[in-house]
Amino acid sequence: MKNKVLTVLCALFGIIMLNSGLNKFFNYMPMPELSEEMVQLMSGFMTIGWIFPLVAVIEIIAGILITVPKTRALGALVIFPVMVGIFVHHLVHDVAGIGIALVLLAINIWVIAANWSRFLFIIK
Repeated sequence: MKNKVLTVLCALFGIIMLNSGLNKFFNYMPMPELSEEMVQLMSGFMTIGWIFPLVAVIEIIAGILITVPKTRALGALVIFPVMVGIFVHHLVHDVAGIGIALVLLAINIWVIAANWSRFLFIIK
């Protein structure tokens, strides 16, 4: 039962990440109203230029990897730094969106924990 729940959650997680990455390229979802602080932060990211495309590619690749059971562990590792960044961003700048960020981070940590034996060779 636990594996079926994890599989469904990973499929949803992957779809969310894939959608988020594709939206960064194609802008098909409207942006919510941003505070002045968020406008400054986003304009800083846009000035750098390579941050959003890099995050988008990572989200797309990890979203695909995490939906496939054989590559799920790799996908969880690839997306983990991005998820930590999303969580910290919402914690510091946009507390209203912390709920979904926390749920997605928890799913990511669960996938890593469920596949922990695959990562032990790195530590040894």
